Amino acid sequence: MNDDMEFKGRIIRNSTQEVKVHQGRYYGIEVLDIRWYKDEKPTRKGVRFNMIEAKVLYRILTNMFEGEEE
Repeated sequence: MNDDMEFKGRIIRNSTQEVKVHQGRYYGIEVLDIRWYKDEKPTRKGVRFNMIEAKVLYRILTNMFEGEEE
């Protein structure tokens, strides 16, 4: 992962696996990277969106969870 990627958050699954979210530039494009990590190392499992795609995903998820309580 490029050095200019900023860590934004994580979802911990268990003692060895978690999902990390990073935002930054990848080959000159502003991106959001959501990736599985195992034992603190990134795996090939994940997805990288440009920011336009990330905003579409955000709208989809917002619509899914609108009105639901946690």
